[in-house]
Amino acid sequence: MANNTNPTHIVTGKVRLSYAHLTQPYKSKLADENDKAKYSTTLLIPKTDTVTKAKIDAAIKAAGEKALASGKIKKGTPIDKLPTPVWDGDGYKADGYTPFGPECKGMWVLSASSIDQPRVVDLSLSPILDPTEIYSGMWARVGLDFYGYNNRKMGIGCGLGNVQKVADDEPLGAERASVESDFGGDDYDPLG
Repeated sequence: MANNTNPTHIVTGKVRLSYAHLTQPYKSKLADENDKAKYSTTLLIPKTDTVTKAKIDAAIKAAGEKALASGKIKKGTPIDKLPTPVWDGDGYKADGYTPFGPECKGMWVLSASSIDQPRVVDLSLSPILDPTEIYSGMWARVGLDFYGYNNRKMGIGCGLGNVQKVADDEPLGAERASVESDFGGDDYDPLG
């Protein structure tokens, strides 16, 4: 059993990954031109997993206290008023009017990223080398590190650590047609 004495580091229970960019760094089209591409994912945490949610809340509080003590966040700032990377999947996205997708219903939604590539392992802790085995929709346990920031604004962020794939599921995202449905059974002659 792991012994973790860092109060800003947690390992989740079973969560579903969305927008999983774990094999190649990704940079959003909306990102600032000076922002670096990062490895990232969004975690969909079942609201029934109260243990993981309690660990997240405690790590966020510890990260806020650490940032206040170091002067990274202005003295007197209420920690519980700082923006965090956790959202209610039954509510709205950061813009306040766009609802989360159906896959987020009944879930807490948390975004995590890292400049460094996370190690992705299977249940036996062996590295997963086939990138097609790592996708949005799979279930995993994830190591997370929470931290305070004060760049353009103040808040609590979440760093992405190790990922352990625990189960497959339907991929999330745009559905792709099969090769057979696109090219099988039509009258097109590719040689003609």
